Amino acid sequence: MKLNQIADNEGARKERMRIGRGIGSGKGKTGGRGVKGQKARTGVRIKGREGGQMPLHRRLPKRGFNNIFAVEYNEVNLGGIQKAVDAGKIKAGDTVTADSLAKAGVLRRAGNGVRLLGTGELKAKLSFEVAGASKAAIAAVEKLGGTVKTLVVKKADQERPKKMTKKPKKEPAK
Repeated sequence: MKLNQIADNEGARKERMRIGRGIGSGKGKTGGRGVKGQKARTGVRIKGREGGQMPLHRRLPKRGFNNIFAVEYNEVNLGGIQKAVDAGKIKAGDTVTADSLAKAGVLRRAGNGVRLLGTGELKAKLSFEVAGASKAAIAAVEKLGGTVKTLVVKKADQERPKKMTKKPKKEPAK
């Protein structure tokens, strides 16, 4: 086989339809936009307008709740950590933190911290410093003689100073 003999499979590449290039092209004259009206023109922005009727997105009820103060943690399973130990990226007996997991390539970045989950099997004795851990993960680590230390994460309320409850009294003018 030579370089000049290499070709795509038949029908693998398709040229785009050139719109408005004559009646013989199949997309001439109105260019697939139908006949007249607002939508036949350029720059149309009809979104949820239903001509005076209450739009669908306003007729449907609101559902759910989005907690803006929620903290998202990276979730790591014991099986993923064992793979890193087997690959030599984490040494047995080390203290495992979010930063060490990021350096080992288990996580992309440390982020807000790590929550340790119990899926998979851990064979190495390790000590963990994580933001949280499941009961199954703690039991599996302690069974091997390791430790799990959960770090206290500051909440948004603890960072802000408390407001004064009472205003100081003004002394009467003499």
